[in-house]
Amino acid sequence: MNAPRLPLSGVTVVSLEQAVAAPYATRQLADLGARVIKVERPGDGDFARRYDTTVHGQSSYFVWLNRSKESLTLDLKAPRGQEILHRLLDTADVFVQNLAPGAADRLGLGVQALGERWPRLIPCTISGYGTSGPWAGRKSYDLLVQCQTGLVSLTGTAEESARVGISVADIAAGMYAYSGILTALYTRATTGTAHPVEVSLFEALAEWMGQPAYYTQYGGTQPPRLGTQHPTLAPYGAYPAADGKEVLFSIQNEREWAVLCAEFLGRADLTDDPRFATSSARVAHREELNAVVAERCARSDAEEILKDLESISIACAGVNDVAAFLDHPVLAGRDRWRDVAVPGGATARALLPPADLAGVPARMDPVPAVGEHTEAILTELGRTGEEIAALRADGVI
Repeated sequence: MNAPRLPLSGVTVVSLEQAVAAPYATRQLADLGARVIKVERPGDGDFARRYDTTVHGQSSYFVWLNRSKESLTLDLKAPRGQEILHRLLDTADVFVQNLAPGAADRLGLGVQALGERWPRLIPCTISGYGTSGPWAGRKSYDLLVQCQTGLVSLTGTAEESARVGISVADIAAGMYAYSGILTALYTRATTGTAHPVEVSLFEALAEWMGQPAYYTQYGGTQPPRLGTQHPTLAPYGAYPAADGKEVLFSIQNEREWAVLCAEFLGRADLTDDPRFATSSARVAHREELNAVVAERCARSDAEEILKDLESISIACAGVNDVAAFLDHPVLAGRDRWRDVAVPGGATARALLPPADLAGVPARMDPVPAVGEHTEAILTELGRTGEEIAALRADGVI
């Protein structure tokens, strides 16, 4: 029986990618069956390969972002390297790059040049602050964008700000690049027109800053840093239990507040207390409210609190560390882990893509070694063994 055809089977993506944002976008295309040819520097390849060595000698970033791709090494400053890239673009559907500002134009790979030579090609440019405007020439990294968008000013405690613990700006940009490319592929299929896609880390994360932006612009002050507490809802946050563990729970409306008071806090009278009568009032009197909630939580262990809250349909959770997340019963019970081969012959556990398409199997192919597919791709392009050997000897591949 033939395996089901994946949704993007037949789509070829050529990517001059590095770090996180572009590889995240193209890995998701590969998850759906696209052929992703990752063009890397001869020798070391994508510098994200060397961020760490924790996954059987491989970088945790690289293993996460690069399964199901083919790795081709090319020196794009060499004319023969450029010629090979152009041959690939002759039949490609999508071209993705997140090179340093101006680098694509210097290589003759700017959006206008690509459109003139390959009118059916969908170019996707991922930059720090956009390809126009006053900061177009600036280099950018994830934490810089977290700072520039104000995200860091919202994260942490009253005493100290903090970065978000994952590459949230890169991930945001990769998600918008992915959805933009899918939209462009659909538009090309229905209209025949190939629209270029542009995403910046700054504007991607700026979109995610929408709620605090509105709150600040129209409220006169930005949301405070409160650790695990919520700036506009209360009670909503983590509270210590008698056994030293923390339990987080959330009250979203007045019905839930009344239930919490009567069934968990044992204080039905609090619903009539003007300090706590509305969500805004509870936020304004957060310290008094937290004292009441903390006193109740201090009388029970975390598991008992979770059981009590779940019995009255209050959303709650323990505060896991990463090791506990890895063993989470939802991931195990829904069979979300798969083994993926990594360079060197080992395998690593990887999560299935979060969007399940009924009847479509997950593609979880190996993570490529640097240049692993170079000879196969060049052979496909008609190069002989002697020509490939010469290219390698000259450092072109």
